[in-house]
Amino acid sequence: MAWFQQQIRLDAKPRGFHLITDRIVAEMPEIADVRVGLLHAFIMHTSASLTINENADPDVPIDMESAVNAIAPENFPYRHTIEGPDDMPAHVKASLLGASVTVPVHEGRLALGTWQGIYLCEHRDAGGHRRLIATLHGETFDR
Repeated sequence: MAWFQQQIRLDAKPRGFHLITDRIVAEMPEIADVRVGLLHAFIMHTSASLTINENADPDVPIDMESAVNAIAPENFPYRHTIEGPDDMPAHVKASLLGASVTVPVHEGRLALGTWQGIYLCEHRDAGGHRRLIATLHGETFDR
């Protein structure tokens, strides 16, 4: 069994849902060496989140953004407002979606479904760069 870990720095993104599957795979080339295992990705922030959802239709991330905005609107009477009107709704959205995803690794590839991808969910208007910790654990190929 082997362990690999990498901190991944993502450039600042506008508010919304952004596919990052390819970036994670590029930053964790060890995935190709794992026959069976798990990749855990954790975002080190409280106003952004990670999720897995459809990666084919460009309407999906737009609809996801609209839905989370309806669930946690900026015009709700929040008490925590010192960091701006988008901050507390961002915390709510991050709590609802979660700070991490775990994906099986099978035969050197992420075992995502045909239409699945990993999304960075940026909940702030100007969240800045984001950091992930990607941890891979598994049985490597006998080479």
